[in-house]
Amino acid sequence: MDQTHANQPLWTPSPDYADGSRINQFRLHLNEVLGLNLTDTTDLHAFSVNERERFWVALKDYTGVRAETWGDTVLVDGDKMPGAKWFPDARLNYAENLLRRRDGAEAIVFRSENGSRRAVTFAELYDQVSSLTQYLKARGVRSGDRVAGYLPNMPEAVAAMLAATALGAVWSSCSPDFGVQGVLDRFGQIEPKVFFCTDGYFYNGKRHDVRAKNAEILAGLPTVTDVIVAPYEPTDRPDIAMIPDAVLMVDAMDRHAPGEITFTPVPFDHPLYIMFSSGTTGAPKCMVHCVGGTILKHASEQAIHCDIRRDDRVYFFTTCGWMMWNWLVSVLACEACLLLYDGSPFHPGPETIFDYADAENMTLFGTSAKYIDAVAKSGIRPRETHDLSSVRMMCSTGSPLAPEGFEFVYDHIKTDVHLVSFTGGTDIMGVFAGGDATRPVWRGELQAPALGMAVECWDDDGKPMVGHKGELVCIKAFPSMPTGFWGDDDGSRYHAAYFEQFPNVWTHGDYIEITEHGGMIVYGRSDATLNPGGVRIGTAEIYRQVEKLEEVVESLVIGQDWDNDVRVVLFVRLAEGKTLDDALTKRIKDQVRANCTPRHVPAKVVQVSDIPRTKSGKITELAVRDIIHGRPVKNKEAMANPEALDLYADLAELKS
Repeated sequence: MDQTHANQPLWTPSPDYADGSRINQFRLHLNEVLGLNLTDTTDLHAFSVNERERFWVALKDYTGVRAETWGDTVLVDGDKMPGAKWFPDARLNYAENLLRRRDGAEAIVFRSENGSRRAVTFAELYDQVSSLTQYLKARGVRSGDRVAGYLPNMPEAVAAMLAATALGAVWSSCSPDFGVQGVLDRFGQIEPKVFFCTDGYFYNGKRHDVRAKNAEILAGLPTVTDVIVAPYEPTDRPDIAMIPDAVLMVDAMDRHAPGEITFTPVPFDHPLYIMFSSGTTGAPKCMVHCVGGTILKHASEQAIHCDIRRDDRVYFFTTCGWMMWNWLVSVLACEACLLLYDGSPFHPGPETIFDYADAENMTLFGTSAKYIDAVAKSGIRPRETHDLSSVRMMCSTGSPLAPEGFEFVYDHIKTDVHLVSFTGGTDIMGVFAGGDATRPVWRGELQAPALGMAVECWDDDGKPMVGHKGELVCIKAFPSMPTGFWGDDDGSRYHAAYFEQFPNVWTHGDYIEITEHGGMIVYGRSDATLNPGGVRIGTAEIYRQVEKLEEVVESLVIGQDWDNDVRVVLFVRLAEGKTLDDALTKRIKDQVRANCTPRHVPAKVVQVSDIPRTKSGKITELAVRDIIHGRPVKNKEAMANPEALDLYADLAELKS
């Protein structure tokens, strides 16, 4: 490790950047209007969790969140988790907040891996949503109805969601790479009335026709009364006869001339999105996120933490099956442009998204830790080949970004960029910790807790710690907590998921450490934490070391029950032409031992040809652990490559 990187920040904001940032301007604003004396963002965060009511009122005023009324009450039963009620008398609409701008500037730019580019202005988007809203209303869609999207990450998905939520309907989506059963496991639980779909999509240079899959899915969704098909190429008129009673999206919109949209005001806790857990250990949980909580949480993260401003151009690699899509579309409320991409980010080559960044003057480059690692291993060095002068911020999420990933960004992508690593998730429609434009970036650390989030690191006895590893908990209620799980009428599944370990405290399932800088290191999921000899080990600690070796493309580690204890088993996918021999096995073990502890050293190292992962790209440690122990994986349809699990069944290497 470069000791320079270890002992000083990788990046420090310039005074102009820090002083002019939205988070600093918000702090100064609060001092002025509320008569406070917040000296820095540490004080700002303390205010946001100690005086939650004043904070969230000030936040919605500062960011201009629109509502028909907010009412006089901010919080009821604020000491209950779950059970707290925010703005109980408010009436507002999500789509109205995202469609506040109506001029000729670009609202959405879409690029496909096939090379096509198209743009939609704010005025055009408003008109599209207007016509589609009228169509849905004429077809009987009402507040509370569920509308499902089985769509690529394209402008039509955004318009469909906005039209549904303009009416107070509830949106839920999957990407078209989900298999039939995976879609039915999700949408079958929520009984949608309307089904948006496409005719096909591109991935890794190949076009996939999904019309037959649509028909098969619809056969299992008897509640659907209307099917709307958005062709991947909007000028196409594909044959959709195999999809009963389907209508092309352009034809649906042509039936109604655009005009002023009548947005349906709904309560703060009215359902907005139904999101799904990965489902690799059972039927996916259906998390219900509310209108008001989503708007406020995204306003704090985007307009304040991510410093997104009018006319910024914001990209995040995602599909409609990952919560980052829902997060990304909220950027429209900042009156900024969405840069959508659909397909493989490595097609035709690893430079694809960097080309996109330069071509579109990208200001925020959002991606996953796995993507940054893959770029590093691809051999390209974007700093030498691309301009990237427009990029102010680079964001990483999905899994912990290794310290080497931080270094790669600054050494080989851009030296002067604000690198933000997030931790959060579908569960909260946002993040627990992320970026702060006034603070330096330290190697391997998330900069700061998110505003309004009373985050601590607890030991097994529920005592807070700094400088030691433990559970990520949130000790006070926040607006974007799910209102519950769909179909969980008594709340028992919701309670078991987050509030069982520590009553009245949100336990997220991340294994973390709060640092001396006030930042956070994430060591992996605590439910995948290894426990050899009763010592807790985060899986990310091992990945960081193993994947430094050029022979190792990626890895997966589990704990195997063995001889009345747990032993660490490491699976490695190697670079093409490489084989796991005794010498490489020793190098792997030595690397882990030298940089972690002897407890981290895998007892077994096994070469595999593939690593199973979810649709959003996260490796599925728990599914592999189940396979190794002879337990069934209950929902393989949730996985991007379920066939990979077969590689782990009945391995001879794990029988001795």
